[in-house]
Amino acid sequence: MNFTSFGLTEELLSAVTKQGYTIPTPIQTQAIPVILEGRDLIGGAQTGTGKTAAFALPILHLLNQSKKRTRNPRALVLSPTRELAAQVAESFRDYGSSLPLRTTSIYGGVKINPQIAALQRGTDVLVATPGRLLDHLAQKTLNLRDIEILVLDEADRMLDMGFVRDIRKIMTFLPRKRQNLLFSATYSPEIRRLSGEILNDPAIVEVSRKNEAAEKVDQSFFAITKDQKRHLLVHFIQTHSWYQALVFVSTKHGADRLSKQLMKKGIPVGAIHGNKSQNARTRTLGDFKKGDLQVLVATDVAARGIHLEGLSHVVNFNLPQVAEDYIHRIGRTGRAGKSGEAITFVSPDEKDQWNKILKVLKTSVNVSAPEGFTPVKKDPSEDVDTRGPQRRNNSPRADQSGQHRYARSSGGGRRYASARA
Repeated sequence: MNFTSFGLTEELLSAVTKQGYTIPTPIQTQAIPVILEGRDLIGGAQTGTGKTAAFALPILHLLNQSKKRTRNPRALVLSPTRELAAQVAESFRDYGSSLPLRTTSIYGGVKINPQIAALQRGTDVLVATPGRLLDHLAQKTLNLRDIEILVLDEADRMLDMGFVRDIRKIMTFLPRKRQNLLFSATYSPEIRRLSGEILNDPAIVEVSRKNEAAEKVDQSFFAITKDQKRHLLVHFIQTHSWYQALVFVSTKHGADRLSKQLMKKGIPVGAIHGNKSQNARTRTLGDFKKGDLQVLVATDVAARGIHLEGLSHVVNFNLPQVAEDYIHRIGRTGRAGKSGEAITFVSPDEKDQWNKILKVLKTSVNVSAPEGFTPVKKDPSEDVDTRGPQRRNNSPRADQSGQHRYARSSGGGRRYASARA
């Protein structure tokens, strides 16, 4: 099957080809025909499976075919985070570049007035985070009476982040007659309950087993004390052929602390979390995508929805509080058929979280002692004071083109133990 078999407009087919896609992914193959029929849908798909195109392409086709014209949005996509909202909106703009349709994104962390101006100019597709959407509704700068299609993207994450009340409130502003699409990487009783409230006789499309870890991800687990984690991370980065790594931590303070510790070791690193401004987060993510940074340290909320092509490694520096987030984290690598590696550090104080993750994985795993790693004695000089600005500039040296340079090891040394889960 190819994209022409869906009956999409020539403009969309041309945009897909321009993006370099020729064969639809399984979620696209199953979801696009259902959406084009106008049916409600529940889509179960891991990140990196082409989920956004699975709903963006048919929505653009349907809106373009419709004779209805209004300045109000006709399709609404709800996303859990700013990064995901921006990414989804960018996809709509790319695919619809040759169509007379406008896409607008609204989310917190930036000034609201430019968003109001964009809405006043009119839009066809609105991509929004729940909180900022409610702000606009409260200020009456937005009218949702003409919504024809509603998408709840990464609905499981929105529920985890406590958006269920916001979602229910937003529903009261929508017309009762509409098409509803719900996408979720994992399933839970809460997701089933929410889908029952919103969807009408939905088709169910599932391209991965429930709560299943990405099949293309090689997972390794290492027993390590809390105070040795950063030393082990440096050991892996410097010993093995890591090109880029996304490192998950549990707190904003921990993200800043770890990034400064890695910088002291000469590792180009950036951090994103909720206390960073949206502009700062966008800039850091852009530097990582360009290859200027070798490591990106992130909290779960900030990293949700990040799309990174060819990411080689994901590191669970701290275990997630919500076990299902383990699946989301490691799904950042091994995307679109490519292989990737997920490294997880397990310390004694994380026993409860670890047991919950094992229940999600539903399989036995091998937790190893890291080979070739010698615990590092505490050195007071390596402690980083995160309460104030650094006195020394520890940024990685840049070459004359302004691009950061960092040494890539030749992969010497023994490879660490790995277990497929």
